[in-house]
Amino acid sequence: MREFVEKAKVLVEALPYIKEFRGKTFVVKIGGGSFRGGFREEFAADIVMLKFVGINPVVIHGGGPQIDEMLDALKVERRKVDGMRVTDEKTLEVVEMVLTGRINKEIVQVINRLGGKAVGLSGKDGMLIEAERFNEELGMVGEVTRVNPHILKVLEDGGYIPVVSPLGGNDQETLNINADIVAGEIAGALKAEKLIYLTDVEGVKDENGRLLESLSLREAKDLIDKGVIKGGMVPKVQGGIRALKKGCRKVHIIDGRIPHALLLEIFTKKGVGTEVVL
Repeated sequence: MREFVEKAKVLVEALPYIKEFRGKTFVVKIGGGSFRGGFREEFAADIVMLKFVGINPVVIHGGGPQIDEMLDALKVERRKVDGMRVTDEKTLEVVEMVLTGRINKEIVQVINRLGGKAVGLSGKDGMLIEAERFNEELGMVGEVTRVNPHILKVLEDGGYIPVVSPLGGNDQETLNINADIVAGEIAGALKAEKLIYLTDVEGVKDENGRLLESLSLREAKDLIDKGVIKGGMVPKVQGGIRALKKGCRKVHIIDGRIPHALLLEIFTKKGVGTEVVL
């Protein structure tokens, strides 16, 4: 009986948050490396739960590890500059195949199997993400110039869950774009209530390795300038900064290794990571 009482307490604790966020949009970014094994079911269940209680989730996904595996299998050389993938035409073919043709459809399939109504698309669909080349050294890597969120709003209004792969471009070419940055740009364009990054670390830490439960924009920029925030955390924080500046209410960088971290962050007082606010 105690177990059932505890479950009832959890539901009661979640009630004011459900009431507050009903009808709002949450952009959730998940890395390709996270979407494996049992975690995919857990993540998909959390997303379906959000939709069922009246919140509108938009899922953005990456796929770096799977892309690397496919490039190696096809014996296509892979190079990175400052952590960013150098993308020529052969590499882009693999990137698009893995992101849009494989990972995107896997996420859609699991969400639908658990009772949601997911629709997969890339940033090229409906001209969702317009982009230009970041620089010539990186090749066909894009920098977002504009987000046209109309297609996402149509899907939301129809009861669907959009699942977006981070490709975009222009009339001339398709471009590979960092998924963390794409998530920030889409969250800003939608004026999302929350942008949530699921990671494989606790959150953002200070120079002494202590978890920071909250960060202001100024503090976040300062930690990047000092090199305290580095590696894969940089585009997440930068994406969050862009989102906040364009109208997103709050950014969360949370430990996706914790079971149901997404629901814990949204529906409990404690939270499981770092929040970034204006």
